Amino acid sequence: MLTTLSITNYALIDHLEVRFEPGLTIITGETGAGKSIIMGALSLILGERASTQAIRDRNAKTIVEAVFHIGGFGLEAAFAQADIDYADECILRREISATGRSRTFVNDTPVPVATLKEIATRLVDIHSQHSNMLLATPEFQLDILDAIAHCGQLCKEYGSCYGTMKATERELGQLRDGVVKARADQDYLLFQCTQLQQLNLSPDEDVNLEARQQRLANAGTIKEQLWAAASAIDNDDDSTLQRLKDAATHIAAIEPMLDELHGVGDRLQATLIELKDIAATVTDLQDALDTDPEELQRVENRLNDIYSLERKHNVQSVNQLLEVQHRIEQQLADIDCGDERVQQLEALLGQQRQAAETLAHQLTQARKLAAQQFEQQLVQQAVKLGLKNVQFQVRFTAVPLNAHGADAVEFMMAFNKNQSLMPVRDTASGGEISRVMLCIKAIVARSMCLPTIIFDEVDTGVSGDTASMIGEMMGDIARSIQVIAITHLPQVAAHGNSHLKVFKTDTDNTTHTSVKTLDHEQHILEVARMLSGRQLDQAAIDNAKSLIKASANQDPRP
Repeated sequence: MLTTLSITNYALIDHLEVRFEPGLTIITGETGAGKSIIMGALSLILGERASTQAIRDRNAKTIVEAVFHIGGFGLEAAFAQADIDYADECILRREISATGRSRTFVNDTPVPVATLKEIATRLVDIHSQHSNMLLATPEFQLDILDAIAHCGQLCKEYGSCYGTMKATERELGQLRDGVVKARADQDYLLFQCTQLQQLNLSPDEDVNLEARQQRLANAGTIKEQLWAAASAIDNDDDSTLQRLKDAATHIAAIEPMLDELHGVGDRLQATLIELKDIAATVTDLQDALDTDPEELQRVENRLNDIYSLERKHNVQSVNQLLEVQHRIEQQLADIDCGDERVQQLEALLGQQRQAAETLAHQLTQARKLAAQQFEQQLVQQAVKLGLKNVQFQVRFTAVPLNAHGADAVEFMMAFNKNQSLMPVRDTASGGEISRVMLCIKAIVARSMCLPTIIFDEVDTGVSGDTASMIGEMMGDIARSIQVIAITHLPQVAAHGNSHLKVFKTDTDNTTHTSVKTLDHEQHILEVARMLSGRQLDQAAIDNAKSLIKASANQDPRP
């Protein structure tokens, strides 16, 4: 149950801390006093969109914190799934800065807004007049049945199975399209692959061929230069080698006479040996150099073939051509095994569809069983609210598998004798819709074991005996869970176990919203005021006492 709600710096609220009791808590106040502000702050805890316009002081944060006592509601698994430490006292907090940044916490652990919302929706449900329009939507009707049937886990299993099946369907479709397109291109791909394979390329072949071409094309010039170099080194009496030999002879003659020349002769001899080796190398290169014009032509033809394919495939090297060849070969291989892969995916899809159909059938059975119980409970509750001739039936229609199973459901109702059952959206008035939704919320709240349910002025437009019966129903719900009701009806307020009054106060510059917890005497006076307006008289007070006394036997407090 909700024990404390703390609001700071939000709309007309500087700081407000409200304590709640078990059973039925009534919230009343004049129109515009700030009841909707409190509900707006509470909606932030439920993960609703945060607006910076509601921040009162732009230099401070808006902070909303709610404390729940949740022991005995079996929520440990939900906290474990969200990776949050469980405690019987759960604290939800939301902080919003003027820049729009929002921070959310569960038990002082920072969490995403989605996680806060997931936890909060297991703790409290807010039902307002605006919720009534949901009754006509198929998705809401299906959600009601799933809640009553306790199908949460089964729905998750089905959703996961269905999602996997749809992913396989998409993959299969893409593969089929790819195979069809590839087959259309197969002849051209085969032609390209044959061209590349016939060329029999090897890595870096173009680099080696270009170097070979350069050597063959300049063979004459190279031989001439090599011959000239060899001749300059060792070819006649005036060659470099001969001159070095003469120098060595002269140095050897005087080296014993001049200490500074020690070792110079050896160095000259070493230079002579190195130079002879260079001359031999140059001569060998000259003799070995190939000047075959036919070989040059073969190299150039090979390069032309390579360059032609490079231009065709828009690449710059043989290595890139080899990558193109590998890719085309892989495409052709995929075409060859495409049918086999399609068959594998078709078989897998069949298995997944069968699994989804099995889970969908289980969902259908659970929903139909819950529908029988739901039909009886709704009629019983609606009769208590003055809908004496109501008839109700959940109509099932089998549909192809979708994200919600294989069922389309429609709530069929009749409110008058001899009236045929019709879809609820076509047959119910606003007042009837409001009462039907109240009955549904009462049934769902018990089925889902929610700690807290809040009714936000759902009794608008109701009066007389129906108002009393709504109060009795809320009191009856409050026997098992905490109920908070914002109301303008004294017949409903009379059933409250605790009573909070929302009011505004003005200062010279600002207006503030506050909340006061009423004691028993103040509770009587507030109910009397709701009965008679501002002018309280003894008759109104006596009437209020009578209403409260009449509701005493429905006291839901333990």
